[in-house]
Amino acid sequence: MYRFKYSEDNKRYHTLYYHNLHTYGSRVFKAAIDAGFSCPNIDGSKGRGGCIFCAGGSGYFTDGALTPAEQFRREKLRIRAKYPNAKIIAYLQAHTNTYAPFPELEKVYTELINAGAFGLAIATRPDCINEETVRFLASLPIPVTVELGLQTVHDATAEKINRCHSYEDFLAGYSLLRERVRVCVHIINGLPDENVEMMLETAQRLGKLRPDGVKIHLLHVIHGTRLHKIYESGGYTPLTKEQYIDIVVRQLELIPPQTVIERVTGDGDKAALAAPMWSADKISVLGGIDKRQRELDTWQGKNYD
Repeated sequence: MYRFKYSEDNKRYHTLYYHNLHTYGSRVFKAAIDAGFSCPNIDGSKGRGGCIFCAGGSGYFTDGALTPAEQFRREKLRIRAKYPNAKIIAYLQAHTNTYAPFPELEKVYTELINAGAFGLAIATRPDCINEETVRFLASLPIPVTVELGLQTVHDATAEKINRCHSYEDFLAGYSLLRERVRVCVHIINGLPDENVEMMLETAQRLGKLRPDGVKIHLLHVIHGTRLHKIYESGGYTPLTKEQYIDIVVRQLELIPPQTVIERVTGDGDKAALAAPMWSADKISVLGGIDKRQRELDTWQGKNYD
């Protein structure tokens, strides 16, 4: 049986579990935080309404009624009740978490560190990265990852989903961060009118940049979003489970083996999910990816050059 170098559990891709175990010596958990920030694609500075798939800025598992530090302390108690020795990262998940005046960002990040966060994971957009923020993040004495939303390298698609930034904007933000702060890049499969070749091109071009981490997501249709209206009118057809699995397996071949694959499918709000319903069974999707890699005798980075 093929044994992938960066795995402890017979996976054929570089798992986050492996990364954490070999970097920090233990499992690491994330406490999802809503820091109360907005987004330039919501408040009108670049657009209104957010991306067509946006429903609450991905803050499904957060409670914005509490301060970020209060949210973290509550999550820390919940996680440590089951894992007493857990290392816990504060995951600023909702909206754009570098989109505020620097003193406000510094205050939130510092309060989370003082609340006991082992590290920070900061979800943001590439057009909301600047030198002052990067310099501060690079100076922090704890692990920091900036989770940078790319979604696609194709500007025509970005326009269709109302992304309000270009691939060149992504490259500029990525360049500011690279070699100074750990970067995990998000991409989405199944975006409107993208074919398999376009999704593979996104993975290939991203792989050439050699990011520290990558998250691969499926496009979820969530009730109440603009995408949901398009779907209901027959204007959007989600990927099938088999299509998604095949695309992910082929994308992994194009990403260097040293890059940590932090996710190969997303966790949506199941109560709000309109389609595709097969995506609610995450275990089945993960198992399907493992099975397909074994069947094809393939692995992450097999076709990376």
